Amino acid sequence: MARHDKAVRPWLVLGLPAALGLAWVTQGSGVVGNDPERNIVIPDALTMPLQVQAAYNDERIFFRYRWPAEQPHVYHDMLRFEDGEWIRHGRSIPGPSPDGTYEDRVAMLVDDGGVPEFGRYGGYITAGDRMRFFSDSASPAEVAEHPRLGQEMGKNDVRKYLPATRRDQNDWRSVEDAEVLAAQREAGYFLDLWHWRAGRSNPIGASDDQWVGEYRNSDAGTGPYTTNWDDEAEQPRWMLDPDETGRRALRWEEVISGEVDFDGVYYLSEENRTDFDPDHDWQDGDVIPRRLLRTPDGSRGSIAVHGQARWEDGYWDVTLVRDLDTGHPLDDKILHDQGVYDVAIAVYRNATGSRWHYVSHPYTLGLGREADLQATAFRGSAPAWDDTWFDMTLFYPGQVDWPLLISEAHAGADDIALGTPVRARHGEAQLARYGVEMEFNDAITARWWMTLAAGLIAMLGVTLALLPAFRPTPRGDRS
Repeated sequence: MARHDKAVRPWLVLGLPAALGLAWVTQGSGVVGNDPERNIVIPDALTMPLQVQAAYNDERIFFRYRWPAEQPHVYHDMLRFEDGEWIRHGRSIPGPSPDGTYEDRVAMLVDDGGVPEFGRYGGYITAGDRMRFFSDSASPAEVAEHPRLGQEMGKNDVRKYLPATRRDQNDWRSVEDAEVLAAQREAGYFLDLWHWRAGRSNPIGASDDQWVGEYRNSDAGTGPYTTNWDDEAEQPRWMLDPDETGRRALRWEEVISGEVDFDGVYYLSEENRTDFDPDHDWQDGDVIPRRLLRTPDGSRGSIAVHGQARWEDGYWDVTLVRDLDTGHPLDDKILHDQGVYDVAIAVYRNATGSRWHYVSHPYTLGLGREADLQATAFRGSAPAWDDTWFDMTLFYPGQVDWPLLISEAHAGADDIALGTPVRARHGEAQLARYGVEMEFNDAITARWWMTLAAGLIAMLGVTLALLPAFRPTPRGDRS
């Protein structure tokens, strides 16, 4: 064998396994993995279907939503008696609740043109800097110290807000002055938020009515639930009334069974409560809801459940109804015959809350006008629904916020600056994949640099291995 062959062999023997090892370290082990401590939990399915119908008469508008769910989650925020203490279950956490104590929900944002970016980019514009449950979310202490959000409004997290409510899109703290915010709201720069909850509103036939401006705010008035907890006594304030319900509490095995008797007692309300009895012989596994349901009033009580919203045969079927004109133009978008509006819908299922939801593209809603979703005009007190649905595909949005989308880090930022709608460029599956990529952006970037380094090392090894082959061989030393 020639001397240059002998020189090549060690480099190949040692260099090839080294290159393969580096390739495995940088690529083979992957970067996708749930990390709840960094608020990263990826759902099993990145998209889901939703069916929608809309109808209206002279006074009211109805929306019907239908979506698949393996089981109904109606229990939310429960108090479980264990070893002499009442333990809370059902806080919002990254990903699904391990014991299923988080309610299913559907939420719909509505605009009348007052927020022009919404019709092009939907809910993305409400995801601002350092949002709650993002990996870089602002700390509760930071928010509590903020003059507007913390000291004036009593908040300790950053939730949905609109871009123009901040002077700097990269700084959640830069909230506009109160006078500017009031003027924006007067001009219609806010989003109407319809918010149905399977546990905290549905059992009493109610929904929640909110709006998004500098924060996700509730409409004026009283909401459909309040907290059933006495901080001083460290116990519930109320329990089920045994004279009304035949029992004082639910049982834990009922709560986690995945089954619901919609005609039975599975919630605590003003109609079935009584004062808590601390002297009762409470047993481990007794459960009392931490939320007391009550009839909402004022602007916040504008939306109701029509008929019975129930889960059956693997599907939720929910119909909401509201007056076209609620009489509260600073809280709600007033709707009119022949009007065209923008809507975007989100669904929470599988015992997930916060940002672990599925969202839709923005769509147009027409009342007697051509639009993506056309509301059917009818006479009488309620629509006669048929099997004609508007089909949507919802997707998991991941950690994608508005500051990122309009930054140089986003290849489509120039299109956003030109006003190109998101639906013209991206499908739902693509947006879901992008959302997951952004969950692991730091890890992916680190692996990219490691891959680059491994490639350069491999190239250097190959070059050194082949170098002897290109050296001139003395004539007298030929084999």
